[in-house]
Amino acid sequence: QVQLVESGGGLVQPGGSLRLSCATSGIIFSIYTLAWYRQAPGKQRELVATITSGGSTNYAISVKGRFTISRDNAKNTVYLQMDSLKPEDTAVYYCRGTRFTFDYWGQGTQVTVSS
Repeated sequence: QVQLVESGGGLVQPGGSLRLSCATSGIIFSIYTLAWYRQAPGKQRELVATITSGGSTNYAISVKGRFTISRDNAKNTVYLQMDSLKPEDTAVYYCRGTRFTFDYWGQGTQVTVSS
């Protein structure tokens, strides 16, 4: 049974930091590409960051330089370190794992950036 479970969301002030975690099970984690997406109310889901099985990363322009995606293959976990947070970062953040035709999503964790 495949599971992706996000955690680490919460309320933070502008300029603050959060670290999101996505713990996975039921997949061969080391060969999957992992990604973080986010979706704000009334808006389309957007890609935030990706990390390949080889460790290559890509970021949305809106978060580049502020967010860092990483993975720990020993723990089957992918992280999103979020620094210098802005109100426009407020969204539900989702973890996604893909490999070939396989595509799995977590249920999301809420991040709210507000004064």
